[in-house]
Amino acid sequence: MIGRRQQVALALTAVLTAAAACQNHSRQEAAPQGQPAPTAARGFTLVASGDVLPHTSVIERAGFDAGGNGYDFRPMLAGVQPVVSQADLALCHMETVYGADGEYTGYPLFKSPPEIARGLAATGYDGCSTASNHALDDGAAGIRRTLDAMDQAGLRHAGTARDEAEARSVTLHRAGSAKVAHLSYTFGTNNIALPPGQPWAVNLIDVDRMTADARAARQAGADVVVVSVHWGTEWQDAPDRLQLTLAQRLTASATDGHPDIDLILGTHAHVPQAYEKVNGTWVVYGMGDQIAGEMYNGEGAQDPRGNQSTLGRFTFAPPVRPGEGWRVTKAEFIPQLYDLDAGRVLNLNRAIAQGAELEGIRDRIRDVVLSRGAAADGLAMGE
Repeated sequence: MIGRRQQVALALTAVLTAAAACQNHSRQEAAPQGQPAPTAARGFTLVASGDVLPHTSVIERAGFDAGGNGYDFRPMLAGVQPVVSQADLALCHMETVYGADGEYTGYPLFKSPPEIARGLAATGYDGCSTASNHALDDGAAGIRRTLDAMDQAGLRHAGTARDEAEARSVTLHRAGSAKVAHLSYTFGTNNIALPPGQPWAVNLIDVDRMTADARAARQAGADVVVVSVHWGTEWQDAPDRLQLTLAQRLTASATDGHPDIDLILGTHAHVPQAYEKVNGTWVVYGMGDQIAGEMYNGEGAQDPRGNQSTLGRFTFAPPVRPGEGWRVTKAEFIPQLYDLDAGRVLNLNRAIAQGAELEGIRDRIRDVVLSRGAAADGLAMGE
């Protein structure tokens, strides 16, 4: 379990470690003949998923799965546990904050059971983005409870903060032989003002700040920088102008010829959106809702797309030559569905293989994901 003070310490330690590595490099090259060579750098796989948005029906289902003794979200996520747990690094998006003492609510002001953090960790997730339009649904207290519960579950987090020191720290994960920084931002907080005296409580989208944070993460020792962005127009399959413009600007940002950001993961729109390679960097405009109750679109009609989503899986390889950066060598998406009747997240490819009649849903997700030409850049549907 890594608390907020440890996050700050990790960021500082990463800077010192990076400096020490540079100082020791020449000594490693000059090691006497016959000694073992330094361990080769190892690549890693990163899996990411969309919004966890527990409506009242979802909370009730987790209570039923716990047999009336609290809430158990593990059965709900068991269908994707094999994919998530096999990744070297797995990231989710926790859209809501947590309540306390049984005071849990769904839409419009969410307060979710803190047991969901344990369910996500047990599924294999290592961390979550937490900057969203619902991040202030219960003010600063909601943020504190949420991050405390994540810490207790061993689940890292990025995007919201309990104090200024935490807001300034860098969330670093170890994956393979890489240090991976995770940053998180949202377009807004549903017109709820930031807590008085706490402008750092929720990270808001600002392209200059985002690129500066990415560079700071590199200075803190990150080999790979992943940015989660809560953006887009709800119920729109295609990315909107803000998404397209921001993706262009973020992926164009570079330092010494190397991209400042290596992967962008989008959430918020409630529906799966396209994947696209922009300026050589993969952008997922929207992964959709991994967990949500019955969803109603802007016209007030129940919309099944609100329970459809994707898992993104990206394989990173270490630099081939000195001075080069880490790179994505394989990009995949895995179509998912939250089955409202069963209260379960389904890996659609595996569900179809077991005889479920879900091909139409899977094919619709595939067509949307590939709608901006990602297949030509190597994106494939995974199992």
